[in-house]
Amino acid sequence: MTNHPLDLAGIGIGPFNLSLAAHLDAVEGVEALFFERRNAFDWHPGMMLPDVTLQTSFLKDLVSATHPSSPWSFLSFLVAKKRFYDFMNADFAAIPRREFAQYLSWAAQGLPTLRFGAGIDEVDFDGRNFILRSGKREQRARNIALGVGLKPALPAFANRLREDDHFHSSQARFRLGACAGKRVAVIGGGQSGAEILLHLLNQTDNAPSHVAWISQRPNFLPLDETPFTNELFTPPYVASFRDLPEPRRHATVEREKLAGDGVSSETLTAIYRRLYVLRHLEPSGPEVELLPHRDVVNAEPREGGYQLIMRNGMDGMMGIGHAEIVILATGYRYELPDCLAPLTGRIVIDRTGRPVPDADFAVAWDGPSANRIFALNAGLISHGIAEPQLSLMAWRGAVIANALLGRRQFDVEVPNSMVNWRSQMHTDARLDTARSNGRLFSP
Repeated sequence: MTNHPLDLAGIGIGPFNLSLAAHLDAVEGVEALFFERRNAFDWHPGMMLPDVTLQTSFLKDLVSATHPSSPWSFLSFLVAKKRFYDFMNADFAAIPRREFAQYLSWAAQGLPTLRFGAGIDEVDFDGRNFILRSGKREQRARNIALGVGLKPALPAFANRLREDDHFHSSQARFRLGACAGKRVAVIGGGQSGAEILLHLLNQTDNAPSHVAWISQRPNFLPLDETPFTNELFTPPYVASFRDLPEPRRHATVEREKLAGDGVSSETLTAIYRRLYVLRHLEPSGPEVELLPHRDVVNAEPREGGYQLIMRNGMDGMMGIGHAEIVILATGYRYELPDCLAPLTGRIVIDRTGRPVPDADFAVAWDGPSANRIFALNAGLISHGIAEPQLSLMAWRGAVIANALLGRRQFDVEVPNSMVNWRSQMHTDARLDTARSNGRLFSP
């Protein structure tokens, strides 16, 4: 920590603050430090199951979209690790998630502004600077960037589950070994639930005796990766989305859910093929139940397990399931970090509990406009479904860097979109007359 105010202090070092640090590394004269409680960078270690892949192109890395000459790109990582040609020849349809995690760790080890093992306990404001406290040490900063990530979203019945026989998907890699020979319920029909199910089905010596895959969705639905859906993950779409009224933004996010939260078609195909093998070629494997369109409304503890009460959305009937281990692949939620408690009453919060970021990701608060709180991964309602994804990570980092510098250091100009998302306003009187007469599209 320094004795003078930083231009920026980053709280938390995940991929998003890592991208911001990588951009600022290219700018001379900026004093920024990023603080993380963990002793080293470790990206979603609990979901790093064998053979899982990235649902995003490797070109959507920390910097390539906005600073392609940066030494912190994924291609630079491949060259530095002497694997560029091997990677090209492997011709991955989707790259291994472990490799992207290695890339992020490589960047974290090389960037000089990162401070691991230095958790921030409290953030306050003295009228001129933010005061960050870590143990007995203090650091002043004119601006802060929140990159602390999301927390597990748990259903209401989770507080009835015992600690030793349930876990969230974020802990899967460390807890799945306990499923051997047990009746297991995987609750959640997204990518995490699918990956956990596939892992359990592929076990031989440590296979569960029974697996139920339960999802609220009407079927086990695929991620929409078609070109026009991928337009939702571009700066032009974000610009159009931001101009919508808040109620319409909420509805749009819900409608577009499967664009960012479906199951990859490769994973669904692998599950179906494994089910085929278990049914026709290896009948000694675990019993499997696929239960879409089920809402688990309660989990009642029983000796040796749980009775799951489910409502079937297709026929309206109630059903009962039994499990010895419950795995909650129920996603994540945003929550302001505890260290911001002294400032909580000063930050504007929307109805979902999120702060309200402006176009440059600085949130609304009652402090001086010169002192900004940048929030990364808080703008699902303000910026759309791309916000929690890796897709616009580099663009967001560049936008924040430009806002911090007060100049266009990185090119983040919004290009013309392939799609006209918003209505065009016309002043031609003839068009107005045609609209009023209902003949705008008449032959």
